[in-house]
Amino acid sequence: MPAIRTARWKSVAFATAAVLVGLTSPALTATPAAATTTAYDSTYYKNAVGKTGTSLKSSLHTIISSQTKLSYSALWEALKVTDQDPANSNNVKLLYSGISRSKTLNGGDVGDWNREHVWAISHGDLTTSTGPGTDLHHIRPEDVQVNGIRGNKDFDNGGSGFTNSGGSLTDSNSFEPRDAAKGDVARMIFYMIVRYEGGDGWADLEGDDSVSNGSNPYMGRLSVLKQWNDEDPPDTFEERRNQVIYDTYQKNRNPFIDHPEWVEAIW
Repeated sequence: MPAIRTARWKSVAFATAAVLVGLTSPALTATPAAATTTAYDSTYYKNAVGKTGTSLKSSLHTIISSQTKLSYSALWEALKVTDQDPANSNNVKLLYSGISRSKTLNGGDVGDWNREHVWAISHGDLTTSTGPGTDLHHIRPEDVQVNGIRGNKDFDNGGSGFTNSGGSLTDSNSFEPRDAAKGDVARMIFYMIVRYEGGDGWADLEGDDSVSNGSNPYMGRLSVLKQWNDEDPPDTFEERRNQVIYDTYQKNRNPFIDHPEWVEAIW
């Protein structure tokens, strides 16, 4: 059953100058997400509704940690379903570039799409063993070359375009997704921070405001990710993807797609 929203986002206002370059602390921010209500609040989220701060984060961790885990190889077929292009059922929609590409072109060659880890696997040594490195909630299809350009960079505003960028930008130490993917990226990172707390043999993943995290189990820039969550609210594609993962694959949800206002409630 799809999540039902009975309250929508507040309007968003931006100054052009605020998005031209990456800043440690953006001068202007989007209007925070308005409170939402979903069909899962009285069931799946019943132990989290009404909480804030560390209490909310802890409750959500407990809720979403109950999941079915996939192998790395199983992701190929899963992504063909979760990221199917709504305008062409033979294709998947690539995250950063926005390109629609044939489902059959999955692999490692130029012109193929592969499995992009939005939370870079080197940030905390996630590996591709069953666990965070195979969690569908942060793995998306992307052009092989674009995936390589993103590499393991943290996220921030600013940079230059590149082939098949779709509007995404990059510089020496950060990556800025195209506008339509910014909120998606932010909510995937926030999911990973809450889901993986270090108690199940994997690293304790956390957000910070750095773009020089290297192999540390951190991902930045937190202040910018919060802004992206506000300026690019969940759309139908993202909501459908969350539902498919819950119904068909992992049996858990990304709470920040259902309740984007919980980002501000925690951070």
